[in-house]
Amino acid sequence: MQSTLEPQTSFAVTDKGFYGRFGGAFIPEMLYPNVEELRQSYLQIMADPAFQAEFQQLLEDYVGRPTPLFLARRLSEQVGATVYLKREDLCHTGAHKINNTIGQILVAQRLGKKRIVAETGAGQHGVATATVCALMGLECIVYMGSIDMERQKPNVDRMRMLGAEVRPATSGSQTLKDATNEAMRHWINNPVDTHYIIGSVVGPHPYPDMVARFQSVISEEIRKQLFAKTGRENPDYVVACVGGGSNAAGAFYHFLNEPAVRLVATEAAGLGVSSGHSAATTALGKPGVLHGSRTILMQTEDGQVTEPYSISAGLDYPGIGPLHAHLFDTGRGDFYAITDDDAMQAGFNLSKLEGIIPAIETAHALAALPKMGLTPTDVVVVCLSGRGDKDLSTYSKYL
Repeated sequence: MQSTLEPQTSFAVTDKGFYGRFGGAFIPEMLYPNVEELRQSYLQIMADPAFQAEFQQLLEDYVGRPTPLFLARRLSEQVGATVYLKREDLCHTGAHKINNTIGQILVAQRLGKKRIVAETGAGQHGVATATVCALMGLECIVYMGSIDMERQKPNVDRMRMLGAEVRPATSGSQTLKDATNEAMRHWINNPVDTHYIIGSVVGPHPYPDMVARFQSVISEEIRKQLFAKTGRENPDYVVACVGGGSNAAGAFYHFLNEPAVRLVATEAAGLGVSSGHSAATTALGKPGVLHGSRTILMQTEDGQVTEPYSISAGLDYPGIGPLHAHLFDTGRGDFYAITDDDAMQAGFNLSKLEGIIPAIETAHALAALPKMGLTPTDVVVVCLSGRGDKDLSTYSKYL
């Protein structure tokens, strides 16, 4: 469909890896060969019909796609609009993360890599990476913050059961940022045989674009499914949580140049935006470089990265992907900061209204619905990015 947006507000990545003033590849010289090899080959590999055939077949037969688009009748009645849930929680391994790891493991194979390294916060990306490594018979090393290993122990056990080695990140806040640092260090030291599967739309170009393309299957399916159900391809709103933002990038992708579709991103306000215990990047951050790309991140006056906080391990990150920074910068996206308490209540609410226990990350997206000023004619799609099994111990403390 032809975009009605002006060319300068296009949301496609440039050849240099920029979305507006955000993105790029700000990397140590030792990483340059790895990143450049990937940049030169990823689009060519992904365009190969044999690659696409294998990718689509695995999405269908292994991941279980397409995932349903579910009309949440009782939730719709409560918020006063028509709300559909895109059920990424029904993917194999319990979240959208598997869409990207399937794609990247196929890229890694075609680049001749024998070992995979990854970072994980909530553990869902780690589990998805360990899963595809088991499927393809590749060695798997996952870095995870020590604190996250404690609060997401079931996922640590799943990764180990799948044959992965889980290495604790013990520096800094011992969460996702620090796990990413450790994974990047490992990659620098093992450049020839190792591929780094980044789990979100973060990192140096081409990662944000590559991950968004693999996750774009979400919005591709939303358009087809919504048309089949309602006769219209475009909802009025698409809502998704954003830590780094891969589920949001996937859910927004095919609507980026459809200005009538409002893109709603929810960030973790933690104990409150001004509490000092928050991960509300767009409310608190400013432009800077994090993990190889220029984006918006929380930082001190002298440019040191501020430690983020969220009850949700998957949103406990001090920055956002450069695409989301651009959406915020241009006003194309609406960003909401959701507190721990609001997210937890939204999780319980969905459980009791629709019989679906969402991941706490996803609960942040659901918590935006009462704040959006919805009307009875509005059609809203919420990306239900993951299921809440991994979060039962956290939920149980609120019971």
